[in-house]
Amino acid sequence: MEFRRLGRSGLSVSEISYGNWITHGSQVEEEQAHACVRAALDSGITTFDTADVYANTRAESVLGRALAGQRRESLEILTKVFWPTGPGGPNDRGLGRKHIIESANASLKRLQTDYVDVYQAHRFDESVPLEETFLAFADLVRAGKVLYIGVSEWKADQIRRGAELARELHVPFISNQPQYSMLWRVIEAEVVPASEREGISQIVFSPIAQGVLTGKYLPGRPVPEGSRATDESGKNFIARLLRDELLEKVQQLKPIADDLGLSMAQLAVAWVLQNQNVASAIIGATRPEQVTGNAKAAGVRLDADVLDRIDKALDGAVKTDPTLGG
Repeated sequence: MEFRRLGRSGLSVSEISYGNWITHGSQVEEEQAHACVRAALDSGITTFDTADVYANTRAESVLGRALAGQRRESLEILTKVFWPTGPGGPNDRGLGRKHIIESANASLKRLQTDYVDVYQAHRFDESVPLEETFLAFADLVRAGKVLYIGVSEWKADQIRRGAELARELHVPFISNQPQYSMLWRVIEAEVVPASEREGISQIVFSPIAQGVLTGKYLPGRPVPEGSRATDESGKNFIARLLRDELLEKVQQLKPIADDLGLSMAQLAVAWVLQNQNVASAIIGATRPEQVTGNAKAAGVRLDADVLDRIDKALDGAVKTDPTLGG
């Protein structure tokens, strides 16, 4: 495993992070989830990403139990706040002070830890003053419950505004977590340049496009049983990618991966890590061998001609419009 610094901070994260959206507390049983976490640890992964909303808090609880007994100082644990997790009351969502503070305390209990390394605003909240949000984050940092602040799927202007407030409050704002893959490159035009200027790195999710870039979804064929396309929490997200014309282009990546001695999934994960503003790529899994295989993408360097071959194979299927992000 190789490691990169998050932005201009002193925090290093593993190039491959383990994330448990959709899987823990939902798609896989607890014993299998623990096996996947053990595989991540055995592969040298030290960075674990979750959120309170995943499986309506159950994912955090599963991860907390799976990491119990590990040396806390050797891990980087990230979680998020924004979406509702309670009965749907008026303060059960968003980035107001009450919801942030209460959600942080609840996440710490579920994760069985005294602090999280990075606490992330899961989306931007237009309904709450940004000053209120960052002051709540600053208080959590000063209380020692949060070490660093991050966000997820924020647009370039939102990142710049947050970074300005973070400087005023002396809060270490160091990361953004966007969707990013060979097929979804909307952060490249605006988010990445703004982040670079502000000393912020990307921790990207869906580097294999919810499994589409593994090549297992074939044009004209039914989706495989047990795949994310059949899971209630994931199928709506992946449905837009299951078009025959796109799947045919994805199959053109196989000879490129074969030439490099990589699986298609490893090629996809390695591709996002070629972007120097990407500190880590989040992988999920339902089986330990998926973790072990995908973790091998760490440290892989792709030559310019390989990147060009990928672009040609996917020509017409790639989304780059920055207005699609966030």
